Amino acid sequence: MKLFSFLVVCILWICAYAKESPPKVQVYSYSPGEFDKDNQLICHVSGFHPPDIAIDLLMDEEVIPGAQQTDLAFEKGWMFHLTKSVSFKPQKGKNYSCRVRHMQKTQTFVWREC
Repeated sequence: MKLFSFLVVCILWICAYAKESPPKVQVYSYSPGEFDKDNQLICHVSGFHPPDIAIDLLMDEEVIPGAQQTDLAFEKGWMFHLTKSVSFKPQKGKNYSCRVRHMQKTQTFVWREC
């Protein structure tokens, strides 16, 4: 029990003193973007710390319902990564994007069909 408590304190100390790192964001689709064909919109966010983050997948700035998110995971150096995805059918004239809020900063990243 003492060892477990010590480990928890160490982890909390590392998290509290680790450098804040902004996320790297990739927005892409599972298949090449073709209008009116079923696809998967994916937003992969990596290399961020602390793990205070929220991801939304958007169509014309509205949240696309039914998105699935992986569990928060970390890499060496206590950098975290997370992926969110949703089924969608790209429509001509619509804009698709990923909005990421990390700490107090929010950014939007656009999906480019090709």
